[in-house]
Amino acid sequence: MRPPVRPLRRPRRRLAALALAALAFLSAGCAARPALPVAAAPEAVQGAETPRPAPLVGLFTRAEIEAALPEWAASLGDSRPDPEAAAALLALPPGPRVVVLFGSWCSDSRRELARLWNAFDLAGGEPRFEIVYAGVDRAKAEPAAWVAGRHPRFVPTFYVERDGREVGRIVEVSPHGIEIDLLALLTGERSGLVTARTDLEP
Repeated sequence: MRPPVRPLRRPRRRLAALALAALAFLSAGCAARPALPVAAAPEAVQGAETPRPAPLVGLFTRAEIEAALPEWAASLGDSRPDPEAAAALLALPPGPRVVVLFGSWCSDSRRELARLWNAFDLAGGEPRFEIVYAGVDRAKAEPAAWVAGRHPRFVPTFYVERDGREVGRIVEVSPHGIEIDLLALLTGERSGLVTARTDLEP
């Protein structure tokens, strides 16, 4: 007569380690780890890099950017622009020019532009001053005609120009809301560098 077969038991130490690892994974939160694809291709499983989409490089209208990047248009409602500042932007007379260097791969560009466009929509129109949207490559070297002389380190950067001369810029993160800080530069209430970054000198 054969002895009864005993079920295999994992060592207690290994079970405890597995439980601690699972607990750490669940408590990490989605912000601490990258999103994983639902079904990874064989190349991705083997460690091959997924090709990144080509960035938008050149001059674009708002409509062209939203058509190429529908997730930007979808995020318009995520922000709450100041309605008074939004209305004041649309009331400004023509004259100054705002040049926006943005990266189509950049979450900061998406956030700041979506908020600005939301401010325009909230005020019910488009501003009378000129706005140029220039998409740059990842090296921030192209389009050369719009990058030359501006030396962008971070995107987005909003350059406020009057009579062909820069009077101020907003870099990457607007500290008070893009509609408020842009209005301050356009009216002359502020000048120079405006940013929430702490590693840039004014």
